[in-house]
Amino acid sequence: MARGQEQDLISGQQAHLRFGIPALVLGNLCLAFGSLFVRMADTGPVSAAFWRIALATPFLFLIARMVGDRALRPDRRSLGLFALSGLFFAVDLAAWHIGINLTKLANANLLGNSTSFLLPLYAFAISRQWPSRMQAIAIVLAAIGTVLLMGRSFELSPRNFAGDLLCLLAGVFYTAYLLLMGKMRTGMGPWPVLAWSTAMSALPLLLMASIMGEPLVPQDWTPIIALALLSQIIGQGLMVYVVGRLSPVLFGLTFLLQPMVSALVGWFVYEERFGLADWFGALLIGLALVLVSQSDRKRA
Repeated sequence: MARGQEQDLISGQQAHLRFGIPALVLGNLCLAFGSLFVRMADTGPVSAAFWRIALATPFLFLIARMVGDRALRPDRRSLGLFALSGLFFAVDLAAWHIGINLTKLANANLLGNSTSFLLPLYAFAISRQWPSRMQAIAIVLAAIGTVLLMGRSFELSPRNFAGDLLCLLAGVFYTAYLLLMGKMRTGMGPWPVLAWSTAMSALPLLLMASIMGEPLVPQDWTPIIALALLSQIIGQGLMVYVVGRLSPVLFGLTFLLQPMVSALVGWFVYEERFGLADWFGALLIGLALVLVSQSDRKRA
């Protein structure tokens, strides 16, 4: 590789880190409020997911056209991949939204964000992207912090089993969705990728909501609109922008911001107790994110 090309590559990697990390943090903060809006919605949980998609889709295509992203009209192969990614995302949303109402909020947030550890596990086992020493330390700190933050609230019981299983299933399908989106991002801009995959998830969600006999049309549109704007347009938009640009360890561990924010929301909104162990757990997760981001900067 020529010296000039190598310098351009390093500059590009540094730019990805400079803009990617704030985008990843902001995206997770927006996604963290999704469970609150789902519980506030007066439709069924899958119907709420459908409206999240249906309201966001035209705006995503409009944004893609306005920013001039390439490949707004994909070929047949790309459409097939978008259909698959849309199905993955539809199953993720349906399982997650139903699971929220069948288990404790702490369980739902912890298991639903199993992507935090599934993405690094995929990188280690499949892609052979072994962690550096600092990344390994960050993973251990994040795991301990998660146990401290969610351990007091997390509850394994037969009563929660169905909801726990659905939330874990959501985490698995969301991981598969992100991996597929990362591959699509290599040849297309972020907004067309998100717009097409979002559009492809609408029909499966509508069919699932109809089969389950859920009330479809909301009486109060406020939580539905907030869900579409924050979770889909902004939150998922930032996720798709970043995916494939940062290491799987950094990308995955940042998802732990969501249970952190949910725990704080529970403290402020529902007056749930937030003890010393919770604060220490949040501190460890924050430290893990600092370490893994520094590791990525050194590699760049």
